[in-house]
Amino acid sequence: MFEHRSQSLLPRREFARRQIRHSLIAALVITTGWAIGVSGYMGFENMHFVDALLNAAMILGGMGPVDTLKTVGGKLFASFYAIFSGVGFIGATGILFAPVFHRFLHKFHIESGDTALAKPSRRTSTNE
Repeated sequence: MFEHRSQSLLPRREFARRQIRHSLIAALVITTGWAIGVSGYMGFENMHFVDALLNAAMILGGMGPVDTLKTVGGKLFASFYAIFSGVGFIGATGILFAPVFHRFLHKFHIESGDTALAKPSRRTSTNE
């Protein structure tokens, strides 16, 4: 998926395409998580769409629910959804920033000219 450290730096146009792909995947992860939250609040708490959308967005963003939950099912759903949202949001952030982080490290490696990492040296003893 990413170029090896022995390869040259990816051209900007290709990097932009890679970043767009990763952005779309991250948006898909967030949108899917949001849809799960909306449907869960609508199903378990009988919330209207806009209220469910707001509650799901607030939990997905790490702020917590807006409305007081009334049912046991809704409370259980919200607890699992909060854990899922935290992991999903961190995962989506990782997907989004992975190309930038990789490019930074790759460029740093090229500029440092460190070849010791690319080819491990062979130790020989002086007694041979």
